[in-house]
Amino acid sequence: MAHMQSGKDELLKRVKRIAGQVQAIERALEGDADCAKTLHLVAATRGAINGLLDEIVEDHAREHVARAGLTDQERAQGVEALLEAIRRYSK
Repeated sequence: MAHMQSGKDELLKRVKRIAGQVQAIERALEGDADCAKTLHLVAATRGAINGLLDEIVEDHAREHVARAGLTDQERAQGVEALLEAIRRYSK
């Protein structure tokens, strides 16, 4: 994913924040936190993961599907990879 190099640092920051959110969920469960607080933590983490997924999907679509100069075969491969990711996500 060489084309993602320009945004790599930002993506890694997002992943580290998500890791922190997952750790907060773990602490909440271990500490018998209020279920409403735990639900809030899980929902926030899910939102953060969805945001990360959206950003990577958009970048993939722009680079491997919509970019000018791609061959039909490259474009087809990009579409297939995108569809596979969407299938996995929707399960």
